[in-house]
Amino acid sequence: MIDLDGTIYRGKEEITEAKPFIDRLRKNNIPYLFVTNNSTKEPADVVRNLKDNFNIAATENNVYTSAMATVDYVKSLDATKKKVYIIGEQGLKRAFANEGFVFEEQNPDYVVVGLDYDVTYHKFELATLAIRSGATFIGTNPDTNLPNERGLVPGAGSLVGLVEIATQQKPIMIGKPETIIMDKALEKMGLKKEEVVMVGDNYNTDIKAGINAGIDTLLVYTGVSTKQQVAKKDIKPTHEIDSLDEWK
Repeated sequence: MIDLDGTIYRGKEEITEAKPFIDRLRKNNIPYLFVTNNSTKEPADVVRNLKDNFNIAATENNVYTSAMATVDYVKSLDATKKKVYIIGEQGLKRAFANEGFVFEEQNPDYVVVGLDYDVTYHKFELATLAIRSGATFIGTNPDTNLPNERGLVPGAGSLVGLVEIATQQKPIMIGKPETIIMDKALEKMGLKKEEVVMVGDNYNTDIKAGINAGIDTLLVYTGVSTKQQVAKKDIKPTHEIDSLDEWK
């Protein structure tokens, strides 16, 4: 399982060791799955970005987003409940639509909150009232901030936090570092925990996700976490490398 931003690329910047790393996996017939907290993009968008901007080979079957994990989790709860209200982008909405869910503002079974670049007070109002009336509250991922060229901007977790305060209810959280996305990713890969390693650059999301799920971890120092930060952690990654080229 491989994280994307900070591991395979940094925003629009190429990480030169990433393509050879994926090529080695393909050559040795080692299955790989890009596991990302990003709920805004559809798998086809992720594949297109990898191919067009970084020359990295992937198919939609190699991609697992927090939107996909959220749908898979909700599907497992109650087959009779198909009404959902969503704060989120098209990647999240289409993931639910593709599985036969119906969008409902007034009396949904579930309220799902992800990153929404055009969020409004009215959307928060509808979500809050629905949850207070009994809808199950689900967050796609807990990332409070996202890095872009201007700095750290609000992430999905910040939107989830607003609804949490307004409803005084804790959400069911799906994305890394929670175990739900990892368990669902294992199901998608058809593998056992001991057959997988979680590769990522962020101790607090990627590595904690592996630790929480009982999966080996590989921290690569090309993104968020630094050696100084990780040295202070009680539980260390299974493996630590400076570059993906080091991994044999």
